[in-house]
Amino acid sequence: MNSRSVTAPLVKFGLFTVVTVLATTVLAATIVTISFTPEDTYRAVFSDVTSLEEGDDIRVAGVRVGEVESIRIRQEGTGDGRGGESGEADESGKGGKGTRTLAEVVFTVSRDRPLLTSTRAVIRYRNLVGQRYIALTEGAGDGRRLPPGGLIPLKRTQPALDLNVLLNGFKPLFAALSPEDVNKLATEIIRTFQGEGGTVRSLLAHTASLTTTLADRDELIGSVIDNLNSVLDTLDERSTRFSGLLVQLRRVVSGLSGDRKAIGESLTGINDLTAATTGLIDESRPPLRTDIAELGELAGTLKDNEKTVEGVLKRLPNKLDKLTATATYGSWFNFYLCDFDGRIVLPETAEAVTPRFRVEQGRCRP
Repeated sequence: MNSRSVTAPLVKFGLFTVVTVLATTVLAATIVTISFTPEDTYRAVFSDVTSLEEGDDIRVAGVRVGEVESIRIRQEGTGDGRGGESGEADESGKGGKGTRTLAEVVFTVSRDRPLLTSTRAVIRYRNLVGQRYIALTEGAGDGRRLPPGGLIPLKRTQPALDLNVLLNGFKPLFAALSPEDVNKLATEIIRTFQGEGGTVRSLLAHTASLTTTLADRDELIGSVIDNLNSVLDTLDERSTRFSGLLVQLRRVVSGLSGDRKAIGESLTGINDLTAATTGLIDESRPPLRTDIAELGELAGTLKDNEKTVEGVLKRLPNKLDKLTATATYGSWFNFYLCDFDGRIVLPETAEAVTPRFRVEQGRCRP
């Protein structure tokens, strides 16, 4: 067997094994956030580190630069304000008016990210599940470097937002707001939880705007409450009548319930009547349409002869009086010819004859 043919596969297998181990190591280091760069250790004093745990991130401008190593309790005197720049605790509590319980966090930061004496440490929400991280920001100062092992005092730290206090404080406001306004507030709160500290000002601005709107409508709300009180007082004064009305209404409903069978049968009869009426209307519709058309023509004729109709109506009362007097003798009329004239044209001679006579008796005298 040729030694070269055996050596080549072994070399390839060795290279494959080395590459696989290196890739696995890098992947494992990425998953468990292992850093191979040198790190410095620092301390920070907080008034509250609820839900902050060992291994949580230390971030600068959103980039992970270290992690929390340990958290311990420390007692600090309250007579020296919020602690000096050195931040050393008065373990005995001497020289102060008392002691308070604080939390000291020990954390590491990459050596290529040196901290300044003006650095501020703020605990922020990493996600809505409740995980935290510490954000480091630069504050106003002289630019001196904070030595490794140095302490960030309490006055330059800020704890995480207390959700219970926040939500309990907004509970009365949520009850008075519309769903749209509640959504706006919820959006601002979520942004705040995600570490966008600048949105706190926007959140407070929205809250102030909403509460100002409610305050501007205070008079209207008061008027509504007063009117509601008046309505309730009126109902209270007439509670007896109102109770009687409810009793009577209950009786009516009970009566209707008892007669529901008869009511149902009557509805059936009404349905049959409606069907019959519909058939009658269908049969009478054509002649009715003709009568309406003729009535329209009659109305038009009366309109065209308006003066004649008006004259007849004016003379009709006198005529009726005379006709009534004439018909008093029985069911006939007596007529007397008092005056007559005419004109007759003879066909052959075309001569016109105008016979005329007049009765001079007293009956015909005017």
